[in-house]
Amino acid sequence: MRTKFLPLIVLALAGLPFPAAAQDKLRVYTYDSFTAEWGPGPQVEKAFEAECGCDLQFVAVADGVALLNRLKLEGASTKADIVLGLDTNLTAEAKATGLFVPAGIDTSAVKVPGGWSDDVFVPYDYAHFAVIYDSEKLANPPKSLHELVEGDPDQKIVLQDPRTSTPGLGMVLWVKAVYGDKAPEAWAKLKGRVLTVTPGWSEAYGLFTKGEAPMVLSYTSSPAYHMVAENTERYKAAAFEEGHYLQIEVAGITTTGAKNPLAAKFIAFMTGPGFQDVIPETNWMFPAGKTDKPLNPAFGKLVEPEKTLLFSAEEVAANRKAWVDEWLAAMSR
Repeated sequence: MRTKFLPLIVLALAGLPFPAAAQDKLRVYTYDSFTAEWGPGPQVEKAFEAECGCDLQFVAVADGVALLNRLKLEGASTKADIVLGLDTNLTAEAKATGLFVPAGIDTSAVKVPGGWSDDVFVPYDYAHFAVIYDSEKLANPPKSLHELVEGDPDQKIVLQDPRTSTPGLGMVLWVKAVYGDKAPEAWAKLKGRVLTVTPGWSEAYGLFTKGEAPMVLSYTSSPAYHMVAENTERYKAAAFEEGHYLQIEVAGITTTGAKNPLAAKFIAFMTGPGFQDVIPETNWMFPAGKTDKPLNPAFGKLVEPEKTLLFSAEEVAANRKAWVDEWLAAMSR
């Protein structure tokens, strides 16, 4: 019987504010550690929604390479307005899909090693890859990639899959940068030290902190988490003589997002303090944009690589499949 009063209710409520309408939503594809309760996602969502009066929705997959794989599968019908969590190793391949548009924002606040000039993708954080070790279990960590490859097979490391994970891909590129054509032989030797290969970073680091292995592939910035959150310097990054491979994480607006004015608004927000102040102590990376808060002193205690290794995005795009196939062939023997 209440249905007869519905028109009156609609008229009475017409002048009242309503929650964000369907067109006032922004859908961001990212990786699962970004959206975890301890990751940047919850704080970023709260800060951006307070600024835009909209509904920010994160959709998470295992890791960065999986993001690109999903986008390729969805194609032009993707519901993602923004993809956040690719890195410079994937940007050329991502552009080749035709599914991204120029960001169209001021990137003068962006600061990353080597500078930035890409007009499509915008960085939000960076760090060098590193082997993180448990100093209570490993008294003499490897001092080079060669020592890691040639070392005691009883001292295990957890790695990530380069077919789904940007750290996993980063390790493949690190080995290729150091070993060149001898990379397949290096992987064949390293295989004996690999406890397991996980789809993404979260699973790998979880196994490491549970004590399943004394080493894990992560970042030079990872020990800052343990110093700040756990007040311990037990977990350290091994400094490698050959240098460390750099990761710069980026976000980009899709062709779907080009129709949503909130997309450019979010990318601009991402380069400022509302986003960047959250990054160091949730994503445990270095901020790539403007911050209002200084870094915790723990970040000053981290390993600083003497040499940065980095292939161009175009070189990775041209060789990624072949180099990952080398890894797969060695690891599957």
